[in-house]
Amino acid sequence: MEHFLAYVCLLGAFLHALTQCTVRASEFQLDGDYLLGGVFDIHLSGTVYHDRPKAIDCSSQPLILPSYRRFQLMRFSVEEINNSTDLLPNVSLGYDIFDHCSDTHNFPGMLKLLSVDGMIQPWGEPRKKLSKVMAVVGPFSSTDTLTIAPLFMKDFVPMISYGAAYSTLEEKEKYPSFLRTVHSNKHIIEVIVNIVRHFKWRWVAFLYSDDAFGKDGQDLFIKRIKATEICLAYTYRLNYNTDNSLMFKQIEAQRVHIIIVFAPKLIAEALIESAMKLNVTNKVWIAGDTWSLNKKLHKEKGIQNIGTVLGVSQPVVTIPGFSDFIYSLKNHTHCKNAEHDMFCNQVCNCSSLSPEEILAGDPSFNFPVYSAVYAIAHALHKTLQCGVDKCNGNITVYPYMVLAELLKSNFTLLNQHIHFYENGDPEFGCYSIVFWNRSGDAEDIGFYRLHPSVNFFINSTKIQWYTKGEVPTSLCSPECDVGFAKEQNGIHACCFNCEICPKGAYINITEDPYTCINCKETEWSAPGSTSCNLRVVEYIPFTDIGAILIMVGVGVLVALTLAMSVLFAVNYNTPVVRSAGGPMCLLILGCHSLCSPSVFFYFGKPTTSFCILRFLPFLLFYTVCLACFVVRSFQIVCIFKIAGKFPKLHSLWMKYHGQWLFITVAFVIQSLLLLVGYTFAPPKAYNNVLEYPDKIILSCDINLKASFGPVALLLFLCTLCFIFSYMGKDLPKNYNEAKAITFCLLLLILTWIIFATESLLYHGKYIQSFNALAVLSSLYSFLLWYFLPKCYIIIFQPHRNTQEYFQGLIQNYTKTISQ
Repeated sequence: MEHFLAYVCLLGAFLHALTQCTVRASEFQLDGDYLLGGVFDIHLSGTVYHDRPKAIDCSSQPLILPSYRRFQLMRFSVEEINNSTDLLPNVSLGYDIFDHCSDTHNFPGMLKLLSVDGMIQPWGEPRKKLSKVMAVVGPFSSTDTLTIAPLFMKDFVPMISYGAAYSTLEEKEKYPSFLRTVHSNKHIIEVIVNIVRHFKWRWVAFLYSDDAFGKDGQDLFIKRIKATEICLAYTYRLNYNTDNSLMFKQIEAQRVHIIIVFAPKLIAEALIESAMKLNVTNKVWIAGDTWSLNKKLHKEKGIQNIGTVLGVSQPVVTIPGFSDFIYSLKNHTHCKNAEHDMFCNQVCNCSSLSPEEILAGDPSFNFPVYSAVYAIAHALHKTLQCGVDKCNGNITVYPYMVLAELLKSNFTLLNQHIHFYENGDPEFGCYSIVFWNRSGDAEDIGFYRLHPSVNFFINSTKIQWYTKGEVPTSLCSPECDVGFAKEQNGIHACCFNCEICPKGAYINITEDPYTCINCKETEWSAPGSTSCNLRVVEYIPFTDIGAILIMVGVGVLVALTLAMSVLFAVNYNTPVVRSAGGPMCLLILGCHSLCSPSVFFYFGKPTTSFCILRFLPFLLFYTVCLACFVVRSFQIVCIFKIAGKFPKLHSLWMKYHGQWLFITVAFVIQSLLLLVGYTFAPPKAYNNVLEYPDKIILSCDINLKASFGPVALLLFLCTLCFIFSYMGKDLPKNYNEAKAITFCLLLLILTWIIFATESLLYHGKYIQSFNALAVLSSLYSFLLWYFLPKCYIIIFQPHRNTQEYFQGLIQNYTKTISQ
């Protein structure tokens, strides 16, 4: 009987032990020598209107699983540090964590962190008691951080955010005790821009949340793409009341295929779910790090229909021991009323969550929480001057002392070197680039490392595009063909028309795709060129076959002139020489010789001196030749016509040597005209680049005003000579000097008409040869058709070179005209 009673007692004790629940301490609070504040948005608070002040009960709102996972990670980190023998030996860390589900109604929790025994001591009063809170981990969002950060900044309480990427938070003047273990929005925008540029997308939409985080991202994106070829085709603020149907219609109207979504997880979820319902297809979605690893959307039916999803994510770091912590946490039976004495918003109501559900949550920003807790622990370790086995317990620790050590953090955590810049931003970490594959997973396809140097990489072969192989395009206007410049069409630089660059210009798209650059004078280009070619410099060298023939012709001319001069000098007193002009013949032949050197200066590379000598000798001495022929024609007409009818005029002409006076006056006038013209505007070397696109014709530039006078005088003398010689066309048949002069003038006029016509039709380098040939022809015309026949008479028909022969001709003609 005694044994039976003993067995009954043991059985009762055993059954009592089985039914007894464990009263566990709150998940939100842990006692310790020093406390860490924690701020986590475990629940989502909707916007509810109240007609009077009312506290918010966060636990009654929908749970945010990734935030709850991060909340548990902070608890795990503190427990791990407390179990460590290397970090803070003999010092225990505790925490006081709050569910921060509203940025405007959760101040009681923040004030509790700042209070001592429920009271906040004003400045200026002696502090009898110090708060055990040394630093605060959180909050997650930029908006929440901007709201509560000023409360902690006044006392320099370190606040390490694990998710607030708002760029202005790095300004130490406003936020002196703020640090973060995530990078600023500047960096994630840089990664997004790199992705867009990598795939050469130009026409993108940027959708952002209607909060500080989203607006900051939009501002940074607009600034970043200013110096790039990316255009912001469409931008829109997202919130829970956004008319997604209208927004997607506007995006479709703009023909945008790339959509960047820079928004928190829940807003992004609502947007993507709306896109699936509205059957938005054929888009590339670029996700920010807040939702790129979203577990819920991956598994949604129809997610593949919206297109291709790329994302930028915080790298997923496996934290050893965390899974065991979650399983051990959830595998115990706890009393329901364990949290009866908790402060406002320190209740979770999360007991229904299984360990598998928690561990399956979005792992983004887990390492930032882990590193934030460890950074504070290391800073406290340094502040307390901890050794191997104990810390200095005589040191009174103030938060600003912990802040100073935080900014000097220098330790390794899970193979990452933890260090902060002076502005509180992390000098560690990187971004992963992910692709949502068809298996419903976010597959790593690249990375963006910031330390020790910037390194960007994408393995494009892993991406399964909705276009089934080809990279999608997103352009307002297709790229111009080679050699075409862009002409902007509208306000966006990406919208343009293409205009081909004309000849003489080229386009360099790397420097300026909108401007056709004119080539230099020494260069040329065909229409639609991307560079210029050197022009071929052309002139007639002395070795040119045509130049050689013309110079030989000049030599022959000079030789004939000298021979004729000698022949005329020997036969000076014969009738043929005297009738041809006597001493005037020698002057004409001498001027011919002086004109001929000008032909040589039409060849070789033109210089200023060459250009002057090309025209000056011919214009000056040919004036004398023509003046001589004017006088000679006048004398012929005067002798046979004017002498009989106007004897006094004839006597005055003979008395004052009118022929020499006229020649001298013509020479002096031409000399003055050339002197004045060449003094103010001499001919000079000229690069003709207008006639041929690929050539530079070296020639001489003649000032028309300066050359008008000398040329006009030559034309006047030529005309006068032609009139006088034509008047003598009815002279004796055998006495044909007037006819010879007329014929020579006709040849001269025809020569220069041919040259003028050629100059209008042809502008190449051989125009110089034609000009030289025209000069030579002008000299040969008188030499061959005026002087050569007389030489023939002198040499081969001496019987016609007698006084009696000439007197007979004159007497016969006088009788004829008197009848």
